[in-house]
Amino acid sequence: MNIDIWSDIACPWCFIGKRRFERALAAFPHKDQITVTWHSYQLDPTLPEHYDGTELDYLSTRKGMPAERVQQMFDHVAEVASGEGLHYDFDRIVVANSFSGHELIHLAKARGGNAMADSVKEALLSAHFEQGLDIGSREVLLAVGTEAGLESAEISAALDAGTYRDAVRADISRARALGIQGVPFFVLDSKYGISGAQPAELFTQALETAWREANPLVMVGQPAGPGAGDDAETLGGEVCGPDGCL
Repeated sequence: MNIDIWSDIACPWCFIGKRRFERALAAFPHKDQITVTWHSYQLDPTLPEHYDGTELDYLSTRKGMPAERVQQMFDHVAEVASGEGLHYDFDRIVVANSFSGHELIHLAKARGGNAMADSVKEALLSAHFEQGLDIGSREVLLAVGTEAGLESAEISAALDAGTYRDAVRADISRARALGIQGVPFFVLDSKYGISGAQPAELFTQALETAWREANPLVMVGQPAGPGAGDDAETLGGEVCGPDGCL
């Protein structure tokens, strides 16, 4: 079964949603038969490569909210993140355009598959929200990529040439076509959509539902249906039900 996830590196709920989804997936009996693919999304594609100001400055200006209210929002999100084992530090966040980071994730997928892409995604989220690193800087992208197993020269060449720019844009265009207006957004087996960093229990329920529909139980030993013919083999057995045992 395939699961497609749209998220942005600069999205605090995307990291929380990743943790909650991973918790549900880790306990799912068929987890080894699940393929997870990360897709690019940008909450603010207009951000410059380098923004002179804090995360509080940026959000209060962009949303037109009082700084005190933004700080309250930070405190709430950080508390929720802590409950998922994440250590957000909004005071240290470097506001940066995430496009190059998404390119790096696509490069990782091309070279090492979904597992390497997930490793790079995880590292970039941590770098941004927990470590106060500039995810728009070449230095940070090289460090994250090489730690995941990519070659430094290949990373620079791909970023310089824009090898994966179209792939990032295609992800964003597909999200628009699907009607996705916020992230994280999870699509299970191209059928079920889950918006937001939902509780792990909801992810568990959705996984079970999607799996049952994709892999329906085939009953053996049921009476043959109409028109099966006199030679049709039927296998019966004794059963117990609400009205007793037969």
